[in-house]
Amino acid sequence: MNLLLLPEHCQHENGLAEVRGRQLTHLREILQLNPGETVLAGLQNGAYGRADIMELNEQRALLRLNLDTPPPPPLPLTLILALPRPKMLKRVLQTAATLGVKEIYLINSYKVEKSYWSSPWLQPDKVEENLILGLEQAIDTLMPRVHLRKRFKPFVEDELPAITSGSRALVAHPVAAIPCPINIEEPVTLAIGPEGGFIPYEVEKLQECGFEAVTLGQRILRVETAIPVLLARLFP
Repeated sequence: MNLLLLPEHCQHENGLAEVRGRQLTHLREILQLNPGETVLAGLQNGAYGRADIMELNEQRALLRLNLDTPPPPPLPLTLILALPRPKMLKRVLQTAATLGVKEIYLINSYKVEKSYWSSPWLQPDKVEENLILGLEQAIDTLMPRVHLRKRFKPFVEDELPAITSGSRALVAHPVAAIPCPINIEEPVTLAIGPEGGFIPYEVEKLQECGFEAVTLGQRILRVETAIPVLLARLFP
């Protein structure tokens, strides 16, 4: 944890914030801080800065906030992602949040097992938990938005044209002929399929919606690996 990310509702009118639970444990057992010391803290969707520890015990930490630094700018990217396996989903959400992705669509695909959609890791509290872990790592406060879309064709035909408007639309596909571009200076909508890629029908539907199929080469990467590799190429 590089940033203590506080929910907006925890701030008191006098500039104090109360911390409990996981973050309290981190302050006491990992950082081993004491009253009178400071920690880097921020409010969700707000600024970050110094927090002075006024009180710290087994029940709570009381912080006086001095938040004057804006969060880093988000990536100009919308991520369209075939729903990963539940175990991988946690890492993917954390990685995307760490890298500055603010719009994430988790969609269905032929290779996505139906059972994935009933995973407890898709519950709003679990999604938020992993996004917060990613933001804390990156010293960021802007919460990403995660949208669930269980039907591929209606999403592509009815919603995707508006989502991609004003951006360059790319679909990562292992057998595409065009290499993934480097250092793009425009907004991007990036679609990433399951491991091994979308099936041909799905790629064709995305191409009908204006997507360009691009590749990272012959090696088939795990989704959790492909995301940081693709984003590192796309944005300087």
